[in-house]
Amino acid sequence: MTHLPSRFSRRAVLTGAGVAVAGGGAAWAAERFLIPHVENSDVAAAEAAASASNSSSTGQMAADRREIGTNYYRNGQTQLTIANHSSGNGSDALAWFVADLRMGDATVLRSAFANNQFGENITQDPSTIATAHDAVFAVNGDYYGFRDDGIEVRNGVAWRDKGTRQGLSLYRDGAVRLYDETATNAAQLVSEGVWNTLSFGPGVVADSQAVGGIDRVEIDTNVGNHSIQGDQPRTGIGYLADGHFALLVVDGRSAGYSRGVTLPEFAQMFVDLGARTAYNLDGGGSSVMYFNGSLVNNPLGTGRERGVSDILYLA
Repeated sequence: MTHLPSRFSRRAVLTGAGVAVAGGGAAWAAERFLIPHVENSDVAAAEAAASASNSSSTGQMAADRREIGTNYYRNGQTQLTIANHSSGNGSDALAWFVADLRMGDATVLRSAFANNQFGENITQDPSTIATAHDAVFAVNGDYYGFRDDGIEVRNGVAWRDKGTRQGLSLYRDGAVRLYDETATNAAQLVSEGVWNTLSFGPGVVADSQAVGGIDRVEIDTNVGNHSIQGDQPRTGIGYLADGHFALLVVDGRSAGYSRGVTLPEFAQMFVDLGARTAYNLDGGGSSVMYFNGSLVNNPLGTGRERGVSDILYLA
């Protein structure tokens, strides 16, 4: 993922954690970035309890209405179509994947956590999380488990309430808003009808225009290498109209296959798709699109997934 501190790469931390290091630097790094900290060990039970106390829709669809093709999925009023794109060659080669999603009930776009647990440094491959939830489609989320701040509301349940950055709120009625996490709280968002929040960013499109200055934005400024700039693999979500979304994954860091894109380029891709609002999610090796049992994209040109803490999915 693009925000993992370079001085504490997974390989370096694992190596250091296995030996005694003066000053405890490796131990701190392992505790902060590798060792799981479980805050809730049964997410499904918490969601079921919340659903039982809420009479509104919770995104359940009848499996016998599913229609799945090579690049499309239909279930009642939910329709998903995936398009693969490529351009350029050599050092300018680019590959990206667009999932056009239309929903009569916006709560069918759900979130799932690795290992059915909430906390820090809990990870599974996106396809493993998707399979556990009978998902036909999924993309990686915001990697909430890398940090202990932000506002995290998932499937109508408030999990974290430490407003820090610009977030994205997805409402039960299909609306989407960019918002300042420090100006509200998780309980208020749930009461207003928020179904999911995402805490990464930045917002790259607002009012149908690419957001200025995003080429200078930093994420997680409290740790190591926090830059999300340059040509990168990326995942994002765009809002076209109520209940109509575009989920976009761009591959990168693979010479001759796909270079990745800058944030301004990413924003323009969403503008070209007709997005009114768009938001950058976790990227780098975490960027994954999954459909009907297989990866759609080719992460880092290796065809291998990397463990993440969460996904957005359709079942």
